[in-house]
Amino acid sequence: MSDPDAAARGSAAPRDRVSVDQPDPRDLDGDFGHRQAIPTRFADTDAMGHVNNAVYLTYAEAARLAWWSDVTGESIIREGDRAEGLILAEIEVAFRSPVLFGETVTVETRATRIGRTSLGLEHRMTAGTVDGPVRLVGIVRSVIVRYDYETERPTAWRPALIGRIEAFEGRQLRT
Repeated sequence: MSDPDAAARGSAAPRDRVSVDQPDPRDLDGDFGHRQAIPTRFADTDAMGHVNNAVYLTYAEAARLAWWSDVTGESIIREGDRAEGLILAEIEVAFRSPVLFGETVTVETRATRIGRTSLGLEHRMTAGTVDGPVRLVGIVRSVIVRYDYETERPTAWRPALIGRIEAFEGRQLRT
């Protein structure tokens, strides 16, 4: 449900959230402007028959990279002579329900704050089958850092990137 052209137009993305059949009081409040659907693979499951806990991080990574590309227009791959990129500095997962093979996980992503070199993100994960109930399966909070690979140090966000992120999110995020 992302709108990759919203940042370029200077307007916020449509804001909503995936509805769950049974609300969870531990859920994140508010809406999200980016959504990434990820089908589970048999290889994602463990001996207990559900998606392994480490795979939740992979799902968050896929959503984070899609969010970044859609919002900023910048490839995650360092191209040409561009020395700057992103590194993951922190990540925290709260598991809410197991995910099973055959379900689709939907990861909603939003930025929560922009520091001098860091960016806070929240991911809300829901899962279900086409005809089945949808439930909250996890919440992920992460921090990414703008990083200069030539100096091997964090580097400040450029104003143009801050502008794109804030336009997409529809609010000021600088702290």
